[in-house]
Amino acid sequence: MVKLRLKRCGRKQRIYRIVAIDVRSRREGRDLRKVGFYDPIKNQIYLNVPAILYFLEKGAQPTGTVHDISKRAGVFTELRPNQQIKFN
Repeated sequence: MVKLRLKRCGRKQRIYRIVAIDVRSRREGRDLRKVGFYDPIKNQIYLNVPAILYFLEKGAQPTGTVHDISKRAGVFTELRPNQQIKFN
């Protein structure tokens, strides 16, 4: 199963990559694809919306934080109306 989750980068000034990664991989493990990043210090968000929608349609589950970030960015309004996605 694939999850969309945060991958921490940076030692002192943290920044997070939003990645599609296998559930069994550790947090810093090898990701399938980078789909965005989140900088909590500068409050910057970059999302590759087509890639996120692709993984969601294939059954990927976002973590709580990634779900909130995506919701703020309006990613879920771009899903097809009949597309039902089950979240954790």
